[in-house]
Amino acid sequence: MSRTVVLVDAVRTPFGKAGSMYSGTRADDLMVRAMRGLLERNPKVSPDAIEDVAIAAATQTGDQGMNLGRSASLLAGLPVTVPGYSVDRWCAGAMTSMTTLAGAIAIGSIDIAIAGGVEHMGNHPIGDGLDPNPRFLAERIVEQDALAMGATAERLHDRFPQLTKERADRYAYNSQMKTAAAYAAGKIQRDLIPTAARIPEMGWGIATVDEPPRPTTTMEGLATLKTPFRAAGRVTPGNSSGLNDGATAALLASEDKAKELGLTIKAKLVSYAFAGVVSAHLKLTKHLLFR
Repeated sequence: MSRTVVLVDAVRTPFGKAGSMYSGTRADDLMVRAMRGLLERNPKVSPDAIEDVAIAAATQTGDQGMNLGRSASLLAGLPVTVPGYSVDRWCAGAMTSMTTLAGAIAIGSIDIAIAGGVEHMGNHPIGDGLDPNPRFLAERIVEQDALAMGATAERLHDRFPQLTKERADRYAYNSQMKTAAAYAAGKIQRDLIPTAARIPEMGWGIATVDEPPRPTTTMEGLATLKTPFRAAGRVTPGNSSGLNDGATAALLASEDKAKELGLTIKAKLVSYAFAGVVSAHLKLTKHLLFR
């Protein structure tokens, strides 16, 4: 038996730059806020109707530890009878939280669940606390800088020379412009959950917009940025992924349950796939397919 899995709703906190506006906020509190905001937006879903929770984080220690799926559920006010678990697939973690729950819904073991993810890169920088097995380098399973995402991005430029620095800069510029246009049209704000933030120098406030976007970006400005991962390289702070703090949460259900509860269906899960790649090309990924 296979049932159709649907996306009912998805929200997130505004994203902050790593260690900036959320420097005084715990990662699990960001996750709790996203989960509460999701449930507040969907009053037709009773908290005790949630049958499982999967929450992802790349560094599962400190305020991102203690089985986030379970601990965040309790802190968000879900009944103690709602189970939860944590997922660690690094950059694909939150997608994996969705696919594992989607699988459970598809075979009929559950009807409705919450998937999500959180990353507080201010509290947990990339590679923090890792202790890779010496065999990885001794047996040349990976390159010495395999954990440096900027280095793997430079190797992708080597592999695909048609992806020039100018093309990367143009993509980054267009991304900034599209973000600014989406904000101007109110398309992003509708899915942001206002979140308390405390900056030591300014005290408490409410975050309502993303911190990282730079709407004044220009191609000329991007062209002047340094390439920290390789001399005369192509990867710069302007055309790279940002280091951010934030959390996301999504409500998944079987199509039948969504219709029974009168919930709006935003998308249906068509298929998904994951694939391993050589460590030098960690930026290559597989994604979910919704329609």
